[in-house]
Amino acid sequence: MNKKKTLSAELQKDLIEKLNMRFEDNMVRHKGLKWSDIEPRLKELPEKLWTLYEMESTGGEPDIVGYDEKEDKYIFFDCATESPKGRRSLCYDKEALESRKKNKPEDSALDMAERMGIELLTEKQYRELQELGDFDTRTSSWVKTPDRIRKLGGALYCDRRYDTVFVYHNGAESYYASRGFRGCLRV
Repeated sequence: MNKKKTLSAELQKDLIEKLNMRFEDNMVRHKGLKWSDIEPRLKELPEKLWTLYEMESTGGEPDIVGYDEKEDKYIFFDCATESPKGRRSLCYDKEALESRKKNKPEDSALDMAERMGIELLTEKQYRELQELGDFDTRTSSWVKTPDRIRKLGGALYCDRRYDTVFVYHNGAESYYASRGFRGCLRV
């Protein structure tokens, strides 16, 4: 994991162009922010570009949803309309994956997120995302689960139905073709 993760100059250029287009096409997500402030930051942090590439290549469509003035960080969320296709059919975490005796999924949401360099959205962040549009109207997404729930074997996921955001629980070892996860990256 200590190995530097970087993209070729061509992939960096292509990704920055794609992120710029998405930024311009979705100004409602980041009112008051300017791409001219963001692009230099991305170019200075090739490991963050690698993470954004991972988010993009798994279907997340990352976009900036805010700026943390205190930490001087831009906040990216996965903004794909439905839970990212390349991150579905996963149980919640490694412990859940190892507990399955049969029909194990290929991976877990927390492990995949860690390898990608992102954090699962919290319930609060998920609700913030839903203020920017209608997401997960046919899919659902695991969200960061409080330790007290996880210690009892459960995990939380969210979706949007009937113009309302719902939070549910399930056994952490469960997985479904329509459930994935959304991530957050601070740059």
